[in-house]
Amino acid sequence: MREKERGTLRKLEAKRKESIYLIIRGIEVGIVAGLVSVLYRWLLSNAESGLEAVIQFVKGSPVKTALWFLALAALGVLVSLIVKWEPMSGGSGIPQIAGEIRGYLSPKWWRVIVAKLIGGTAAVFGGLSLGREGPSIQLGGMAAKGVAEITKADKTTKLRMISCGGGAGLAAAFNAPLAGIMFVLEELQHTFDKSILCMGIVACVTADFVSKIFFGQSTIFSYETANVPLRYYWLLVILGLLLGVLGAGYNIVMIFGQDLFKKLKKIPLWIKLCTVFLISGIISFYIPQILGGGHSMVEFLLEEHPTIPVMLFLLLAKFIFSTVSFGSGAPGGIFFPLLILGTYVGAIFGDASISLLGLKADIWEEFVVISMAGLFASIVRSPITGIILVFEMTGNINNLLPLVVVSLISYAAANLIGVTPIYTSLLERILNGLGNDATVPAKAEKVLKTYVIPTGSPVNGKMISEIDWGKHCVIVSVDRDENPITPKGDTLLKSGDELVLLVSQRHFADDCGKLEKMING
Repeated sequence: MREKERGTLRKLEAKRKESIYLIIRGIEVGIVAGLVSVLYRWLLSNAESGLEAVIQFVKGSPVKTALWFLALAALGVLVSLIVKWEPMSGGSGIPQIAGEIRGYLSPKWWRVIVAKLIGGTAAVFGGLSLGREGPSIQLGGMAAKGVAEITKADKTTKLRMISCGGGAGLAAAFNAPLAGIMFVLEELQHTFDKSILCMGIVACVTADFVSKIFFGQSTIFSYETANVPLRYYWLLVILGLLLGVLGAGYNIVMIFGQDLFKKLKKIPLWIKLCTVFLISGIISFYIPQILGGGHSMVEFLLEEHPTIPVMLFLLLAKFIFSTVSFGSGAPGGIFFPLLILGTYVGAIFGDASISLLGLKADIWEEFVVISMAGLFASIVRSPITGIILVFEMTGNINNLLPLVVVSLISYAAANLIGVTPIYTSLLERILNGLGNDATVPAKAEKVLKTYVIPTGSPVNGKMISEIDWGKHCVIVSVDRDENPITPKGDTLLKSGDELVLLVSQRHFADDCGKLEKMING
């Protein structure tokens, strides 16, 4: 056998072994991330039920109400102590995972898990308008990091496991494995990495299976599809533009809320959180629908179908209270609350369209569902994830075309406005807050990083020697149409090529940022 054929066989054997390794790691990640996310989901479900029971119990009794407000103040103090003990447990958790994958952060995984479980449960029991999905992504990533450290995985494998753990956490929270892996590729990695795809699919499917063992196989939402007539697709264009503008506005206000809380430096954190918890207590007696993640808001919307003025009031109230709750820095996310806001925008738009144009009444729920994906696309700027997520949440493929139309238009509109995606803004604020305290690795371990050259990339059509890769990056492989090419100075790069680079861990964050801009444009 010729030496060239032997080399090819060795490469094929190495790929087979790597695939098996990635699958095993994916199963490990899926199990631990799924279990931790299931535990969090169970805790929050009980916290929401407990909150409803307490509200009914104290109503009409001044003494019981006073005791409940004292308990709320105590919860505020507890959450402030938890956030002070582990600052990376505050807020959503998605920016923290993104920061770790890019090499900026490296919190202790077990501290984040403990703080998020306790702090997130306390925040939801206190009625704060926060979701479980962002924290589930962080919990999944930290659980995967724990497995990686316990099994002494190398740095490259650890970062892959953290990414896939985040996707598995989302899969378990929503029973949406495809959305989980797409979130990893589209939002966390910003590139198509086959190794992460392999590990991530296994992890997300495994986590989804674990979640369904505990919570069953039913979808989050269930509704009957009523197709939008093709001659009325111009309504979807208007809806997409509206959601794009609202999504950009949402990002501006949310960041403003965070900045406002941070400017109140003279007020201790425990007082800020106590105030937010007490505001929640007042709200619970008048508009309890806006408390928590928003499940009761959806039930009220679909069961009662309130009038447009009522929906507008609840939409604004939920938005304002979500801004206050998230701005306080309490553990909890905006993922599900923003989807709920999308449903109300769609419900109002649907009612107005039906009334003005004489459309069939059963088309109303279609607008409710597709607006979730549209608002998600404009706020997070991950349209494919939003489309797949809503499809998996409803289990209904018949609304795919309207979902795509509205999501892509809202995504494009938000991009044209120029507002930074929400999780990117949040990560920037975390890093600015850390300043020189951002994590710098002590070890000089090398990390493998994979990029796929997109069409129109600045490096497309250039030779490797013509590109400044930096002193700490080395190209170790170029794969073209599944065929490995030995990288040389005169190797001409083309769109679709998969580059594997070796990056110094000490300079990982800066070099990865530079590579992303250079390759993706």
